[in-house]
Amino acid sequence: MQPIKKIAISKDGKKYYIRDISKDYHTNEGFIKKEFLSKNNSIVKTNTGIEIYILDPSFIDLYRKIKRLPQIIPLKDIGAIIANTGINKNSLVVDGGTGSGALAIFLSNIVKQVISYEIRDDFIKVADENIKLLKIKNLKIKKKDISQGIDEKNLNLITLDIPKPWEILEHAENSLKLGGFLVSYSPTIVQTADLVNAISKHKKLMHIKTIEILEREWEIEERKVRPKSRMMAHSGFLTFIRKVAE
Repeated sequence: MQPIKKIAISKDGKKYYIRDISKDYHTNEGFIKKEFLSKNNSIVKTNTGIEIYILDPSFIDLYRKIKRLPQIIPLKDIGAIIANTGINKNSLVVDGGTGSGALAIFLSNIVKQVISYEIRDDFIKVADENIKLLKIKNLKIKKKDISQGIDEKNLNLITLDIPKPWEILEHAENSLKLGGFLVSYSPTIVQTADLVNAISKHKKLMHIKTIEILEREWEIEERKVRPKSRMMAHSGFLTFIRKVAE
């Protein structure tokens, strides 16, 4: 499959991903002539006279095209992880439970390096395809059960999307740098409660908070202003833990 070369965006927000710019591209608003597709970041018109914005794809455009397994951490939760841990270009991150690689890939676009642990070959295959799509160079997938130990040390962040996150608390104590964070994503509150209750047995770790993020989008058109009827409600619980002692 060819890489995505351009994206076309109509005024009502419809987005088209264009892989072949050597021929006319057909949309619901008409077709875009091939000579327009090679222009850099421009406004063009389809054969029906509809204006279309032609842009080079950015990271977030390509990210939205990754292959998704049944469960994926949504952007609203990824944003909370980044904001609450303060990771940056110098950060080292271990991710437990790669899945489709969505979280690991997004973090890789921000931090110095991500090592992601996964035990299922089918998940690793999907994640590898997504890594190639985004051309990520600083993400390594390791086939290993993270509950059996974390090889890396002096980590700024450990993220988990696994059934029993409490099983790696001791490993987190040994691998996080002082002040580093462990963030666990769990779909049920029972998993979350078991994790938080287990933290009391680990004196080097402190439970900072557990949150759930609900996202509601609004329609704004002239004086018609109202929330959209559908919203992104529960996706999972985020538990933030910090290493506070050596």
